[in-house]
Amino acid sequence: MQHVGIRPAALAAALVLSSSCGAAKARDAGDDDAFASIATLRQAYATGALTPADMTRLFLHRIETLDKAGPSINAVLEVNPDALSIAGKAPRKGSLAGIPILLKDNIDTGDRMLTTAGSLALATKPAPHDSAVAAKLRKAGAVILGKTNLSEWANMRSNHATSGWTGRGGLTLNPYVLDRNACGSSAGSGAAVAAGLATAAIGSETDGSIICPASMTGLVGIKPTVGLVSRTGIIPISSSQDTAGPMARSVADAAAVLGAIAGSDPRDPATKDADKHATDYTKFLDPNALRGKRIGVARQLAGIEPNTDRALEHTIALLKAQGATVVDNVEIPHLKELSEHEIDVLLYEFKHGIDAYLASRPDQPMKNLADLIAFNNREAAKEMPWFGQELFLQAQDRGDITDPKYIEMRDRNQRLAGPEGIDAALAKDHLDALLAPSWGPAFVNDLVLGDHVVSGDPTVGGVSAPAAIAGYPSITLPVEFAHELPVGVVFFGTKWSEPTLIGIAYGVEQKAQAYQRPKFLPTVPIK
Repeated sequence: MQHVGIRPAALAAALVLSSSCGAAKARDAGDDDAFASIATLRQAYATGALTPADMTRLFLHRIETLDKAGPSINAVLEVNPDALSIAGKAPRKGSLAGIPILLKDNIDTGDRMLTTAGSLALATKPAPHDSAVAAKLRKAGAVILGKTNLSEWANMRSNHATSGWTGRGGLTLNPYVLDRNACGSSAGSGAAVAAGLATAAIGSETDGSIICPASMTGLVGIKPTVGLVSRTGIIPISSSQDTAGPMARSVADAAAVLGAIAGSDPRDPATKDADKHATDYTKFLDPNALRGKRIGVARQLAGIEPNTDRALEHTIALLKAQGATVVDNVEIPHLKELSEHEIDVLLYEFKHGIDAYLASRPDQPMKNLADLIAFNNREAAKEMPWFGQELFLQAQDRGDITDPKYIEMRDRNQRLAGPEGIDAALAKDHLDALLAPSWGPAFVNDLVLGDHVVSGDPTVGGVSAPAAIAGYPSITLPVEFAHELPVGVVFFGTKWSEPTLIGIAYGVEQKAQAYQRPKFLPTVPIK
């Protein structure tokens, strides 16, 4: 497999530099620090026990010894050759001051790193400007540590793809059990944070690409309301469903990162109301947030996989014990209708979005989707050894987004998923949020046959589909383990309901105490 993105010389130079740039400090950063929370690191920085450079040096070392050697997770495509320099100048103020964060490799950074969506077709020159997300992270004081591997083109190239595989970077492994998948498309972001290669990471989702990898790597993942976080400078799939979001080891860390990246951007019209809702989401980390909440259980999305069903029942018990009212077997109207035209809408939007993104990158030789198709055909041995590009071909055959057929399908999908779906279910029983089991325990990697995902009733598109199609927020968190693999649940609600979902998830997290560090097992143990 190709592993062309890590730039070993840049990493080696960064590690050599680290030996000469460390000032006097109270102690060396150790492996426990790699799993420290944002709040803990901020406190260590304030007291001088650690510095941002210490943490950056530690993560660079772990990337070298765990990601590129040792268990070879292969989550990080490329490290930032300027990471240590940035860490040495990290501000004291800012919500993420000195916190090392990884970005999915579909998010532009105006530095020396590439942005490729995992494709060799774009592995030429770095983006000329930061994405809105990268700019906000820098403003908050974060250290952008590197770029993570993903499912190539965010899983929009083939129906037979293996999640976490790219032509540029090969296959990302699940750090809990190495022959298992990290899910996609934000596979590298999930695996990296789970393995302690960064404090947090940014993923992106169209439908499941934050929620699934976060669930399968034992993380908290927040898929925000579409329009809360700007998509400017992010390689797109869908204007109606795409959003970036945080992936972290705790609700508190995910909430802190979300607050840093949320807000309006005049370059992304979908975010026109974001400033009215963006806030410091750590304000909602209330251990008593579940008291008085009414939460509906979407049994339509359960009953398929026994481990996730056990996690669901465990969560219901935790909710009741903390004063929440649980309304069981809530029906989400139109659920089975949502999958009928979702892919059709995405194909229209993908063609339009990719062409528009490439037009914003005149430095790239690829000018449109047709060029990408031709590149894959020329480089089939590197780009298509396992699966093809039938989704590219289908998208290329679609018309423009002014097509009345497209507009009708998009509007219908959003209406049935949102106002007539999730909102109707919430209103009927006066609910604050809906609950469903998350994706099943991580499936075995299979490059020959592709993914074997188990997630709710396949006729409804999986647990992420209702919120994804509606453009509404969702949050996943781990609640237990099965056969050394994390298993979680998903809470989702109406538009702009991030504060409520974060409070609910935090309440569950405090009682579940489910997070475990990965053991890098070669396979599931047979007892």
